[in-house]
Amino acid sequence: MTHRKRFSRKLVAIFVAGIMAVGAQPQEKGLLQTLDSISPPGIQYAYGTFKSTRVLNGHSIERMQEKQFDFRVEHRFGLVNQGFYEFYGLDQSNSLISLEYGIKNWVMVGINRTSLDKTVSGFTKFSILRQSTGTWIMPVSVSVLLETSVVGTKWLYPDRDNMFLSRVTYASQLLVARKFNEAFSLQLAPVWIHRNLVPTASDTNDMLALGIGSRYKTTRRTSVNFEYYPVLTSWWDHQTSYRNSLSLGFDVETGGHVFTILLTNTTGMIEKSFITETTGKWLKGDLHLGFNISRVFSFK
Repeated sequence: MTHRKRFSRKLVAIFVAGIMAVGAQPQEKGLLQTLDSISPPGIQYAYGTFKSTRVLNGHSIERMQEKQFDFRVEHRFGLVNQGFYEFYGLDQSNSLISLEYGIKNWVMVGINRTSLDKTVSGFTKFSILRQSTGTWIMPVSVSVLLETSVVGTKWLYPDRDNMFLSRVTYASQLLVARKFNEAFSLQLAPVWIHRNLVPTASDTNDMLALGIGSRYKTTRRTSVNFEYYPVLTSWWDHQTSYRNSLSLGFDVETGGHVFTILLTNTTGMIEKSFITETTGKWLKGDLHLGFNISRVFSFK
């Protein structure tokens, strides 16, 4: 076979792969993955460790690709155990609206606002390592999250100066995940949270926790997710009965949307809230129904 014929066949293969990728649904196997299958052996990266940038409440190692924009809406309703009078919690709601953008394939930025404490947060998340096989073997993917949040409620401490920095909380998180096979992914996420102002002198400004998240893919477009955030630092005020955040959820992808319905013991949707301020007890039915909606737009 001549070099010209071999070159022509490669062009045809690449063209067919491109047509297949364009016709595929968003967030499914993309052009680069399709090309990997017909290219010489090299580095094969793991794709789709999680369906979106969140596991449930907390972040996943996923981030927006370059020039992709994610518009997110999240809701957490009231307590299910309030009964029919409160329509099992659906009469109350806390909401979050988030705008997230991929600057490069390895770094994204975001800003959100949640009705809980009228908090505004800004964050950046960037990838350090990507799970891969082939000529470069890397067993895990690693991302870093840096977040700053500002509470916007009326000042509740008349004996203290209402300084801007008193309203600020910082969160730093290392996200380490592995996609074991096409169905199962697991993530460990140690996080440090610093609150500039705490309610009492006995409280601690710094909190450490270890996030545990997993995803089990049930069909091509659905998965079951689990998330648990045990706090490692001793609780600062035992009378407040703070609890570890525990959530179960179900992901459904519908075209360009990812819809998540979940059951959780927290109303918080940012790290400051759901890690350090959760009070609900699963065994007592202190649960909240919630959902996340993610819609991705591409500006490429």
